[in-house]
Amino acid sequence: MDKSGIFVGATIGSITAVIIFSILFVLPTEPDETTIQMQNQIDEINNTILAKSKTLSLIEIFEKSEPGVVRVNIQRNQTENDTGGVGSGFVFDKKGHIITNAHVIDDATKTIVTFLDGRSYNAEIIGMDESTDIGVIKVNTDLKLLHPLSLGDSSNLKVGETITAIGNPFGLSGSMTSGIISQMGRLLPSNSGFSIPDVIQTDAAINPGNSGGPLLNMRGEIVGINTAIQSTTGEFTGVGFAIPSQTVAKIVPTLIKEGEYKHPWIGISGKDIDPDTANILGLKDTLGFLIITVVEDSPAFDAGLIGSNETIKVEGREYLIGGDIITTVDGIDVRKIDDILIHLQRVKTVGDEMVLEILRENRTTSVTIILQERPN
Repeated sequence: MDKSGIFVGATIGSITAVIIFSILFVLPTEPDETTIQMQNQIDEINNTILAKSKTLSLIEIFEKSEPGVVRVNIQRNQTENDTGGVGSGFVFDKKGHIITNAHVIDDATKTIVTFLDGRSYNAEIIGMDESTDIGVIKVNTDLKLLHPLSLGDSSNLKVGETITAIGNPFGLSGSMTSGIISQMGRLLPSNSGFSIPDVIQTDAAINPGNSGGPLLNMRGEIVGINTAIQSTTGEFTGVGFAIPSQTVAKIVPTLIKEGEYKHPWIGISGKDIDPDTANILGLKDTLGFLIITVVEDSPAFDAGLIGSNETIKVEGREYLIGGDIITTVDGIDVRKIDDILIHLQRVKTVGDEMVLEILRENRTTSVTIILQERPN
């Protein structure tokens, strides 16, 4: 008994000591400054992730965004019979800059912006870029009236993703429609004579008067500027287009600062490789862009790129061959001209280098070009 009692007692005492030591060891101490900073950074990251992942209802998006959407009325002459035109826009910053389409304000002699509360202000045209159909105007008004909308990242959009548009179709202020992303990376003709690359296609109803208004994702972020429709009647038929927010983020700051944006160019024209051309040239795939014409004194001309110099006839049809075939641009595969134009639009500026991998006389080589300003 005694030995057993002593043993048990000693064991219990040891366990108690260990428990007490463990409790003392894990008792929280006052966090140091580094720990507090780390925790604050973690909390900030978590809050950002939560905010970006939160999906809003259409009602919440409208209530959040409507104060930042405006109506844009313009006059193009100074006669009493000038009914002008109407478009849409959205507040970009607290300085009064408002984004709309270039075609909405082009040739305007007077521009009037109307806010949610019905108050109207004369606006000054700050800058326009016809090549992306983006225009910037500015109003001088009470800061309390300015509710800038947040730009989202259009590069994250997926086909089938739900989006919504707010604008003034047929002058009906503050109208909202919804739909999905139908496709990405479309080419859209512009008044400049050059196509607008990387355009968003949507089935959200866009009609005359919607031009310049925001296309929003389900977090209430702007992912595009509604700009055009494909229609034989002039009214919506299920195919609308928007300039992506990536383009807005790149172009607008320069328009605000300089009033214009200088686009880079290569100086070539040609055609995408189709099955017939691939067969004639002995290519395995219908990938790449065949250069047919190289503009004199262009970046392509200076880099020594070669256009088509031979014509052959197959089954009664003539084909231009012999030109360089662009297969990659800065390491990105080129399936068609769209890939080149989208790369130029997204990441390149005047003065940048661009490395082209070309197929010339069945041999692959690399050519570096220096991008110049695109001529009018």
